[in-house]
Amino acid sequence: MIMNALQKYFSYRQSLINQYIKGDMKKEEYLESNFEAVLALRDKPFKYVDNIEKGLFNYQYYNSMAKACKMEQSSCSDREKNILYYDKINYYYDSKDKATMKILKLIDFQNIGAYFIKVRSKYLRGRLFEIILEDYEGIILHSQNEGILNKLREMGVFKEDSKKSVIDYYINSKY
Repeated sequence: MIMNALQKYFSYRQSLINQYIKGDMKKEEYLESNFEAVLALRDKPFKYVDNIEKGLFNYQYYNSMAKACKMEQSSCSDREKNILYYDKINYYYDSKDKATMKILKLIDFQNIGAYFIKVRSKYLRGRLFEIILEDYEGIILHSQNEGILNKLREMGVFKEDSKKSVIDYYINSKY
């Protein structure tokens, strides 16, 4: 039953991506719709991740939560709340990175493409990298986590050159 729900979520998410690509939706609208879809499926991530789909859902859950907090933070003028959002954002991105590592371990670091991506942001340049799961159509993960980067290098799957992201239209657009 949960697998059917996960398949429906990923199918709906793909339709959101298609709408975004076509220009029928702005990035902020995409993020809000994906956030709502994540919470409609589950109000919390999976505790036990024994397959890729659960790992990918957790990745999406934490990524959506981080981006929602970022959007709220950007409209917040209260300094204390701003700091609280900052802490939450870091927590969610850290949790997303744990989900990423779990996924990579589940597939035993096999059939992966990983490299730094070309970004407009000076802050992210040389820090943000992309991980393509070649056996799973359309699965693209992103991280800045040094531990993941080091493990990808250790496993011999990280290419040191910088490439344009396969979803450059998304990565380099602001929200």
